[in-house]
Amino acid sequence: MVSVKEEIRNFQFWKAVRTEFLITLLLVFVGCGAAVRWSEASPANDIQVGLAFGLAVATFVQCVGHISGGHMNPAVTLGMLVTRNVSILRAVFYCAVQCLGAIAGSAILYGVLPKDIRADLGTTRVNEQFSLAQAFGVEFMITFIYVFTVFANLDPKRQDMGSRSLAIGLSVTLGHLFAYSYTGASMNPARSLGPALIMNIWENHWLYWVGPMMGGIFGGFTYEYTHDSSNAFQYLRRSFRRKWPTAVQRSRSTLSTNSTEMTMTDDDCRV
Repeated sequence: MVSVKEEIRNFQFWKAVRTEFLITLLLVFVGCGAAVRWSEASPANDIQVGLAFGLAVATFVQCVGHISGGHMNPAVTLGMLVTRNVSILRAVFYCAVQCLGAIAGSAILYGVLPKDIRADLGTTRVNEQFSLAQAFGVEFMITFIYVFTVFANLDPKRQDMGSRSLAIGLSVTLGHLFAYSYTGASMNPARSLGPALIMNIWENHWLYWVGPMMGGIFGGFTYEYTHDSSNAFQYLRRSFRRKWPTAVQRSRSTLSTNSTEMTMTDDDCRV
């Protein structure tokens, strides 16, 4: 077990933190850029935005999954935290830099877009026909699917069934195809925070934290403890008694050669 002091002094830890900042910045820049409406007559459509976010997630997980795990989403990090697959320290730093990266990505996007087409910079909004309870349910469910998929593809017992990174990216695309016209299909509190802060649009912003965070927690727990295990209850009880890790335990044999990273085999890198 590595202590907090040792982890802070670990170069691989800070490398992972820097990586999370960078890929969240790039994700928000590309995804929100695709979601910008050029005009009321030609708004961004769900296919365009879904493919942009989904392919970005798949690309960045493929690129840096072996370094940081490719979370780029506080909901994913929280799911890993509550199932004790990452340490509290790592989760706090990841969530902080993910939010900072999203803000930086939104700021860069704001700077490179012409003034007359910035619109809301891809800020997530609830459809007027939806109640807040309905919007919460939508965000909860699509984030549940996303985080459940992440856990499934990091399972060291999983047999090779194709590209893990592509499967994770497609779950993001799926969420957008279903929910983009309902809530903006956030699934990621950092993704919603960035453009909201830059454009100073805070309408129902809390929803894009509570919904995805709860979905991430339940998605992680559901796969970790109940997906296909006859000893799920006993495993759940043992998990609450074990010490907090300083690394992503489940990923050691799937997406890093280091205990602080996710590992991808050569076969995993094929799309």
